Amino acid sequence: MTSERPDLTVPTATYRLQLQPGFPFAAAAAAVPYLASLGVSHLHLSPVLEAVPGSLHGYDVVDHARVREELGGEEGLRALARTAREHGLGLVVDIVPNHMAMSPLHNHALWEVLREGPKSSYARWFDIDWEAQGGQVLLPVLGGPLGEEIGQLRADGDVLRYYDHVFPLREGTGELPLPQLLDAQWYRPAWWRLARTELNYRRFFSISELIGVRVEDPEVFEATHATVLRLLHEGVIDGLRVDHPDGLADPDGYLRRLHEATGGRWTVVEKILADGERLPASWPVAGTTGYDALRHVDGLFTDPAGSEELLGQYRRFAAPQPDRGGDWAATVRRAAYKVLTHELATETDRLTRVASRVCSTSPDPALRDRAPWALRTALEELLVRLEVYRPYTSTDAASVVTEQAAAEARLAFVVPEEAEAVDVVRGLVLGRYGDGPEHVEFRARFAQTASALRAKSVEDTAFYRYVPLLSATEVGGEPGRPAVSPEDFHAYCARLQRDWPATGTVVSTHDTKRSADVRAALAVLTECPQRWADVLTRVTHGGASAPDAQLAWAAWQTVFGLGPADGERVRGALLKHVREAGLYTSWTEQQAAYEEAVAAFVAAGPCGAPGAHVAALRQALEPHIRANVLGTALVHLTMPGVPDVYQGTEAEYRALVDPDNRRAVRFPPEDPGDKGAVTAAALRLRARRPGAFGSTAGYEPLAAEGAAAAHCVAFARSGEVVTAVTRLSLGLARAGGWGDTGLSLPPGRWSDVLSPERRFAGHVRVAELFEGLPVALLERVDTAD
Repeated sequence: MTSERPDLTVPTATYRLQLQPGFPFAAAAAAVPYLASLGVSHLHLSPVLEAVPGSLHGYDVVDHARVREELGGEEGLRALARTAREHGLGLVVDIVPNHMAMSPLHNHALWEVLREGPKSSYARWFDIDWEAQGGQVLLPVLGGPLGEEIGQLRADGDVLRYYDHVFPLREGTGELPLPQLLDAQWYRPAWWRLARTELNYRRFFSISELIGVRVEDPEVFEATHATVLRLLHEGVIDGLRVDHPDGLADPDGYLRRLHEATGGRWTVVEKILADGERLPASWPVAGTTGYDALRHVDGLFTDPAGSEELLGQYRRFAAPQPDRGGDWAATVRRAAYKVLTHELATETDRLTRVASRVCSTSPDPALRDRAPWALRTALEELLVRLEVYRPYTSTDAASVVTEQAAAEARLAFVVPEEAEAVDVVRGLVLGRYGDGPEHVEFRARFAQTASALRAKSVEDTAFYRYVPLLSATEVGGEPGRPAVSPEDFHAYCARLQRDWPATGTVVSTHDTKRSADVRAALAVLTECPQRWADVLTRVTHGGASAPDAQLAWAAWQTVFGLGPADGERVRGALLKHVREAGLYTSWTEQQAAYEEAVAAFVAAGPCGAPGAHVAALRQALEPHIRANVLGTALVHLTMPGVPDVYQGTEAEYRALVDPDNRRAVRFPPEDPGDKGAVTAAALRLRARRPGAFGSTAGYEPLAAEGAAAAHCVAFARSGEVVTAVTRLSLGLARAGGWGDTGLSLPPGRWSDVLSPERRFAGHVRVAELFEGLPVALLERVDTAD
């Protein structure tokens, strides 16, 4: 322990803590000695600014000027920072620039806008379309149509009350009769179902409780970032994680402004990269939060041939229609159409209005006489064909909104002349018709709508419909191509080390649908698809009747991945699963009979007696699950980038989608086991030899030789550290084991970090390397300090 301020410029490793009223700053401070001993350099804190009271996540910010009192306030944060410093740790904080909570009672800025309207000094904060809804902000808070709920609305002094909701009254309107009073406000309380088509403020995805913030306005940026920047410059915090930059009007400009304001502090962005997509090279950030790394690490432990066979088993078992879970691309496309016309209907309407306004007022004849319906159709057909989240001003929009997509979009029109609307819309996106304010607004809103569409249609819909391998349906994943070859993995790592050496990497987060250890278990099924099919045959004949076969397949995989667990956890995750899928029930149109059938099936089947068959298979495959768990952990902790360890995952951690993955954890874990030993060894080695992993470090793939070479993935870092892991261990066992397969180490003498008495040099037999564990972490000792 030292009182000197350590060098906290770039983390060597971070540890994510989920702050909430039940785990405030003081609880985090109590965990500091243990976390420092683990080997991380920084604590990574979920949002710390004032949020809706009782919030379990903090992303529903209500006041950017104050540190959250429920967590201990600013003094509590400063006390945590002091404790962290005393143990050599820094703080990285999650910030939320895109949105605030739609909670007027707690959100002072929003309260003033609702009270004073567009003339409020805070009106510029929020992305509100004052030209729609007669100049009133639609508030979708009523439980039914106004005629049914008006009796629950009442004026009380200078406020309007509706159950727990409180809204300000416009000055001088408090004495009006209720109908006239409602008409006189700058807002309109409305039936919650109207949010889908009538909402006139930008929101986070389709969540009406989160209103978009216009941080592209310099004054809004200053006001919403002043406290965080002050804490940075005063040394309380050291780095930033930026939540959802794709929702912003101008991510490029925002990140440049943030970089300048922070003085270039280490900052990573929650940017989801599609397969093959690259982070914009001009962004002044350290990299992403790491979902691209998750996809590559998971894919490394997935058998490509077996995953194809598993897909065939799934199609035979569940018989899904191609666009309702049978084919990945078709499922994504159908989901995108559904999201645009339902959840994001109001965003599509607004984008269409902007396009119509640009066209109708343009001096360019090529843009005139475009019917709104044609522009809307063109917009929808282009948006559903985007294969990434959005275009950026710093990148070539033509590579995102492609000519091929335009050609396919034109087929939606019968009359060729009307199909020209596609070329008009694409031209507007590409900036071919000018850079006036309305052209810029259109491009920004197109990009914002695209990002919301991608998230909702892929991660929140298609991932729950296309379920042959649940481990592949993860944030940033590519379920249509779940496996990653060692060659592709090494190429990815080499690119990271060259272009983004300080990027974040993750395998479990507060947003992952299944923790890394659950996914590691599921990946083993790609090595034994027939055994899985045989087990499903037995449990299907066991008397537990599922409401639909896709749900049954997903439910049985869920309990295989999770292992023994409380049935309520499984039931909660699967109810969320079917609502997100939206095939038979949904969040807004819940079908009680179907959901009751789901709950009954879960209790009688996966969590009942038939579940013993799945448990027996998992037990038989336990050595191979262990190999994947340990291999995933070690690769993540030693590959290029800055690894983020999610709370509790230093030991074996099995969790499903939130809120299951945000449960409180114990510090230290009760039984860290082999995974705890591997994690601590890797983190402490990173802390001891930061140069071996940093921005100037090297990355060298190491190729094994022999019949089982494909089952060993190894790489060296700066000639000082070697990582070697077992890949596809079930296939390895079937083939007879390692035999004489060998691995040539870089020059020098090497010590096993987990068992320092074990020494190696030159060419080693892989069987000897993996004698105790299916992974090995070696440190060069002839150059050690």
